[in-house]
Amino acid sequence: MVGQSEGRKVVLLEPFVHQVGGHMSMMKYDEHTVCKPLVSQELSFYESLPLAMRQFTPQYKGVISVHLKKDSLGNLALLASPSLQAESCGRLDHAIGDSAVTIWHKCKWAASTGTGSEHALVKRCHTQLTKTFKDSCPGKMLLRTDLQYHTDPLLEDANGNQPERKSYNPWGLHCHRQHLNRMSSKYNENKLHQFLLLENVVSKYSYPCILDLKMGTRQHGDDASEEKKARHIKKCEQSTSASLGVRICGMQVYQVDTGHFLCKDKYYGRKLSPEGFRQALHQFLCNGNHLRTDVLEPIILQLKALLSVIRKQSSYRFYSSSLLIIYDGLEHKENTAPLDNHLQGHFQKTNCTTTHGTNHARVDVRMIDFAHTTFKGSKGNHTTYDGPDHGYIFGLENLIKILQNISEGK
Repeated sequence: MVGQSEGRKVVLLEPFVHQVGGHMSMMKYDEHTVCKPLVSQELSFYESLPLAMRQFTPQYKGVISVHLKKDSLGNLALLASPSLQAESCGRLDHAIGDSAVTIWHKCKWAASTGTGSEHALVKRCHTQLTKTFKDSCPGKMLLRTDLQYHTDPLLEDANGNQPERKSYNPWGLHCHRQHLNRMSSKYNENKLHQFLLLENVVSKYSYPCILDLKMGTRQHGDDASEEKKARHIKKCEQSTSASLGVRICGMQVYQVDTGHFLCKDKYYGRKLSPEGFRQALHQFLCNGNHLRTDVLEPIILQLKALLSVIRKQSSYRFYSSSLLIIYDGLEHKENTAPLDNHLQGHFQKTNCTTTHGTNHARVDVRMIDFAHTTFKGSKGNHTTYDGPDHGYIFGLENLIKILQNISEGK
């Protein structure tokens, strides 16, 4: 639990640069801890988490107070403290200018104006952002020096296609910008907000490859309005949520041939057919040179273990929750080997070959986002269900089958 020993320490929150999905901004508290706005239903889940599920969820570390701070230039930052004291806030203006929060906000503001006078600011911000990513992924530069901030990363081309990004993941910036704007427009600076402190599940990875999957055949919570319910049902019907019980919400996969992350977001995931979903899983497991077969078996084993646990969780419904699959883009050289000839053609379309390693890589499978999870005894007005979450189980079973087919070269 973060807290008592730190006393009145105030922490400048930074954007979490490895957020690949979701709409709520995740913030970095320290190297091993992230935080997000507290939702009582999610807190209730973590406080009564079944023992068997703990290995498949981030460690819950407590609750923290957060407030918005604006410096004399109008730059916004989020400040956190286990025991926030008003008198300490006034002494932080000198620190705000150096925060990654302010960097990101400045960059996007300058980009949106698109004037030449702001170009130098954008360049300076890029230099500072590059340092943030270098600190997060030590050892190698992940950002190209020609990033174009004047292009909205979420725009699609005339055909509705999303270009493959091979630089930084833009989704965290998108969520962070929206979050800051919401907070600054709705609340004054003195308003205290509660945030959940959670384990940073990618902190042990040098180049975290992350797949964010929205699980289950239903995404709306019991508390959803009729309008929201209809919207979520339509999204499920028009995506692999209905046919497979799982859809892609975002991903980043390290490409060793370029030294960048290839990134996709939820809009890409919604458009995928079942076959497109299978190809996207191939892509997530491909590092630009070969298929990472060394991570396949441990991922499948962990998914099977999770499936066994979920089947035993009577009354739980994990509506709108996500599942993260994580492995390291930094590969042990001894795990690579030449491609078998009979598999060569199968992986040509993904520009990947296969490797057969003797050592299994470290991977993580983690459930996240429980704001709409319900179970017997949980807080709020909701339906009490019997038996396990069959929609979630359906998604897990299909995910395991697809990965097994990839492993077998089918």
